Amino acid sequence: MSKAIEDLKKLSREEAIACAEQSLLHTYNRYQIILEKGEGMYLFDSEGKKYLDFCAGIAVFALGYKNERFNQAVKDQVDQLVHTSNYYYNFPSIAAAQRLTKLAHMDRVFFTNSGTEAIEGAIKTARKYAFNKDGRTDHEIIAMNHSFHGRSMGALSVTGNPHYQEAFKPLIGGVKFAEYNNLDSVKELVTDRTCAIILEPIQGEGGIYPATEEFLKGLRALCDEKDILLIFDEIQCGMGRSGMMFACQRYGVDPDIMTVAKALGCGLPVGAFMTTERAAALVAGDHGSTYGGNPLVGTAANAVLDIFEEDHILENVQETGAYLYEKLEAVKAAHPEITGHRGVGFIQGLEFDRPVGALVSKCIENGLILISAGTNVIRFIPPLIAKKEHVDTMIEILESSMTSIN
Repeated sequence: MSKAIEDLKKLSREEAIACAEQSLLHTYNRYQIILEKGEGMYLFDSEGKKYLDFCAGIAVFALGYKNERFNQAVKDQVDQLVHTSNYYYNFPSIAAAQRLTKLAHMDRVFFTNSGTEAIEGAIKTARKYAFNKDGRTDHEIIAMNHSFHGRSMGALSVTGNPHYQEAFKPLIGGVKFAEYNNLDSVKELVTDRTCAIILEPIQGEGGIYPATEEFLKGLRALCDEKDILLIFDEIQCGMGRSGMMFACQRYGVDPDIMTVAKALGCGLPVGAFMTTERAAALVAGDHGSTYGGNPLVGTAANAVLDIFEEDHILENVQETGAYLYEKLEAVKAAHPEITGHRGVGFIQGLEFDRPVGALVSKCIENGLILISAGTNVIRFIPPLIAKKEHVDTMIEILESSMTSIN
């Protein structure tokens, strides 16, 4: 272990956090704990306190902590080859590309370092596709209100929350916003310049709102009619979280472009955007990434896909996710301050008639890690290995925490 880390560990928690606040850019309002290790469904802080994790690193750690098969695969690859660049091929990324495109019903993949970068690639692909058709550079994209696609300039431009955008304008132009699950509001915005429609099949940051089947199928028909590319952002709701490998598969609707990340690498920085053959407009020189798809993250993605299959992860999400839904429905029925319950599988939310920040903090104090979606929705996005006993423990802590702050 680095001596710098060892020295920090000799400090009190408050002293170590003070060091962080002196050096890190203050773009997060962090909880006052230092997480140090994890095992299964649990995290442990620097003082040895144990936390049941129903956040999964914001839907990232699908396999739970200290998964030996995943860890060993990554360790073995570290000893063999970590990085080369995209001037060369490597076996792990080839295998991951073949498997991922097959699972997603796509044809081509570009590996990125994050979900935000995947969105950037999806936007560029859509614009290049339209440019190839007519040579114009004034094409438009239709996105959804209350959506979230990332913090970079392109991803922020298609994020339907003015609060995130206002300090960074002007953003990229030609973006219009429609109402989620309102097909007519989308049709009203379509022009001969529309090149793409982008949305999350289940909105995450916006409050856990699943799309309706009618909406997604209507968008698919509209895009087919107008030769518009349909982009699904599966970064949070994909990779098994809904009980299907990708949430759009619950509706039997395939996009032209799909973005994924988070659970694809289970903590290693890997994302991807995938396209059908028709939509694969980018050619050599149009896009690139120094680290994207290197042997290390390719190995991580393959290990994730192996374990999903071997451990029947999707089946667990379907079974335990249904149990989670029942238990949250019971909580809602018992507490009038809860005004809504939405979601499926391991992406669910409870909506309150008040801000939930104090409740989330109380849950953490009581050994349960939860996060919000917006100001008044608590988000339940545990590792995909969660069992009924974990749901029961979570519900017990949640209700106890609610009682103590009311």
